[in-house]
Amino acid sequence: MERGNRKSRIGVVVSNKMAKTVVVKVERRVTEPKYGKIVKRAEKYKAHDENNACQIGDKVRIVETRPMSKDKRWRVAETLEKAEV
Repeated sequence: MERGNRKSRIGVVVSNKMAKTVVVKVERRVTEPKYGKIVKRAEKYKAHDENNACQIGDKVRIVETRPMSKDKRWRVAETLEKAEV
């Protein structure tokens, strides 16, 4: 039996103050409906980080997973690039 395709997003870690949890800000570009200008829209996701490996500023890929808490439904799949120190 094959699992369904999981959603995946790429974003930047904006907070790592919780235990095993990071907040990832994902930006997307959308066309504004009335005037057609392209604008940035951002959304924050809480993602599970098992080893507390992510630092603020890291670029990460998160994937959908089972609900882990009240508002944590994503987990960090991989770190794409580390933050500049």
